[in-house]
Amino acid sequence: MALIEVKQVSKIYNDNSIPVAALNEVTLNIEKEEFTAIVGPSGSGKTTLLNMIGGLDQPTTGTIIINDTDISTYRTDEMINFRLQNIGFVFQAYNLIPVFTARENVEFIMLLQKISKEEREHRAIELLKAVDLEDKIHKKPTELSGGQQQRVAVARALASKPSFVLADEPTANLDSVTANNLLDLMEKLNEENKMTFVFSTHDSRVIERAHRVVTLRDGRIDSDIKQNELVAEQK
Repeated sequence: MALIEVKQVSKIYNDNSIPVAALNEVTLNIEKEEFTAIVGPSGSGKTTLLNMIGGLDQPTTGTIIINDTDISTYRTDEMINFRLQNIGFVFQAYNLIPVFTARENVEFIMLLQKISKEEREHRAIELLKAVDLEDKIHKKPTELSGGQQQRVAVARALASKPSFVLADEPTANLDSVTANNLLDLMEKLNEENKMTFVFSTHDSRVIERAHRVVTLRDGRIDSDIKQNELVAEQK
């Protein structure tokens, strides 16, 4: 059984009363431990698909199943709780709480999970060590570089012990060195901790690292290629 199952999912928006299909009957399975990039030109539907998988939006038609649970008909409160327990998010804009320190930002999701103060602090510190920010634990976002803020965001995404992490354009605001360092970290977490990552991206640096590349065009899957097939194509 796949970790994530997207079955015939469509998302229709009304633009001045004219229906526009952001996704058109997309079917996609993602297994545990994958390192997958969803790519495509602007307007292709990649962010919409990521939002559907993350429960940030609901499909117009179709079904999304995560860990054998159909989330496509969840009420808002049910979806909030499901996301809290199952899905980690890394956003392009970091979305850190400016008045919180790095540790407090990582702790916040565990606070919502009602985890004890002692365990929250311990796990937050361990995660910040894992992303090489042991010396930045008490720094606020304004005292951190963009790359450091994104590393805090990765630590926060892992704090809830999610089934998988969704990363929406995580390298878009980073220079090449910082982006590659972040991708090194994510690859390490994927290989050593068996963490599943699904990216929405147009960044060639992410695409080159991905083990699988799913290309969307006009709301449909245009191609779905795994790493060994990519290597064969490049030869």
